[in-house]
Parts: sequence; structure tokens; C-alpha cells
Amino acid sequence: MLTRRTFGKLTLAGLPLASSAWAKINSKINGVQLGAQSYSFRDLSFDDALKAMAADGLGDCELFAPHIEEGHLDKAPMANFRRMSADERKAANFRRMSADERKAAREELRKWRLSVSLDYFKGLRKRFDDAGVHLYAYNYSFNDNFTDDEIERGFEFAKALGVHIITASTTLPVAKRVVPFAEKHKIWVAMHGHSDLKDPNQFAKPESFAAALEMSKLYRINLDIGHFTAANFDAVDYITKNHDNIVLLHLKDRKKDEGPNTPWGEGDTPIKQVLLLLKEKKWPIPAFIEYEYKGTGTSTEEVKKCFEFCKQALA
Repeated sequence: MLTRRTFGKLTLAGLPLASSAWAKINSKINGVQLGAQSYSFRDLSFDDALKAMAADGLGDCELFAPHIEEGHLDKAPMANFRRMSADERKAANFRRMSADERKAAREELRKWRLSVSLDYFKGLRKRFDDAGVHLYAYNYSFNDNFTDDEIERGFEFAKALGVHIITASTTLPVAKRVVPFAEKHKIWVAMHGHSDLKDPNQFAKPESFAAALEMSKLYRINLDIGHFTAANFDAVDYITKNHDNIVLLHLKDRKKDEGPNTPWGEGDTPIKQVLLLLKEKKWPIPAFIEYEYKGTGTSTEEVKKCFEFCKQALA
């Protein structure tokens, strides 16, 4: 079984011996490790997102797969995201491509995943190390149209990146398919939740996470406290009772009753209370900023605002 202690040893073993390992940006505030999901910088290319994290003083990253897939390091995954909501972007992208075009694009991505050299991912890890940013987890969201080979490759990518956690927005049926791959590669898979309470296969309710934990000893929880609040659950209470199985938190502010994302401090999510809980209990659960509201500044500026919110909460 991969325990927290064993995981800690693996994480340390994965650090490079080069001097860059000791130049890591320190974004631990009063005992609470803070970082960013690179999705927060989805209007930026991979290289620019990495620069933005460093500029904001964030030393831990969860890597959003679209930032680096198909080798498009110079392109932003979602260049126009600030001009429309997530649902609007999804609908617009859907209309823009015909069914045949979407199928072709999906096959191209599959082909790339199955053929890309693992040296590509090792090179990406070096970029993180050189920037002083610790790569904590790889966000590779398995879904229904993944082949077994694509699932397998995700674990190979994670190993090449030097991480021991894959985070995934997925469903309960797909999670069952992933079990043998997680157990083969001895890598934790942390399920990321959303707020869709209507679909029983989604990770939204505490019962959904509990069902995943029963599937494999290598399954863990990536709790998004904004989505959890929007689904009308108590993040502070849940973390208190389940902290041993949570390996990563996403921080964002949302309104209850599946309400919208809001600038931090304007929604119902107990961001400050969660951060203070981590500080008080000294639980080794990193908390990553996920900028998703409509801000007035650039993504770099808005993530910095969120980081400042965290610093003030933990002061």
C-alpha cells in the first residue's frame, strides 16, 4: 500500500540532484503549501504559464494536460477564455467544429498520445525544475472514449514527468476501468469532483468519492472546495473527516445551489476556513489556486490576487 509516508519518500526521491532543485520557489505560507493548477493560465502557452506561476511566486503546480498535449507548447489551450463563461466556451467550440472534424481531432490526439516519446515529458520536467516550480501532479482526465492504451500511456507520462499523482475529472464507470493501471504502476489517482448532482456517475457527492476509494487502495481525492460548496456540501466538515484520503485541494469561490464562480470572498465557499483548518491541523494537503471566475485583469494578475487572499487568510 502506498502510504503518505511512502509517498513522501517517493516525492523526495523524484527530485533532481541539480542545483535547480534547491532553488525552488517557496510558496508555503505558515505551514500550508499553496500552488496553482496550470488551467488557471489557460489563456497562456505552457512556457508563458510557467513564467506566470514563477512571477506570482507560486512554487507548486498541477499540470493541465492540454497545456502540453500534441507538443503545442507555444499555444494557449483556451486563448479567449476571459471573454465568455465556461459553458459558453464549450458551446462555441462545439459549434465551430463539425462532427467529422471533432472525430478527426480526437483521433489525432489519440495518435499523438500513443506515439510521443517519453523524453518529451522528461524535458518538460526539466523546465519546471529550471523555473524553480515543483511539479506535484499531472491532470490527465480519463473519459469514456479513452482506449486502454491511452489510459496506460497516462501513467507512463506521469512517471516520465516524475510525479506520483494523476488527478482526473472522470466518472465512476471509467474509474473502474483505470484500477488495474493504477495498481500496475503504483501511482495514486485522485478523483476531482464537480457539482452535477443529477448524474449518479459524476464525482459530486461524498458517496461518489467513497465508492472510488473502495475500488482501489491507490485511489485518492482531489477535492475542489468551490464545486463541493456549489453542490451544497460542507467542505470544512468533509476535509476534517476525510483528510487522510485527500491529496490535493482546488481553491475557488462559488455560490451554493450550483451557483456561478465569483471573485474570491464574494461567494459561499469557505476558503479562509479551509486554509486555517490546514494550518491548525498541520495536515500535508497542498491547496492549489484554480482561477475560474471572470476577472478584470490578466490571468497572471488574477491568480496573484487569489494568492494574496490566501496569504491574508493565513497571516
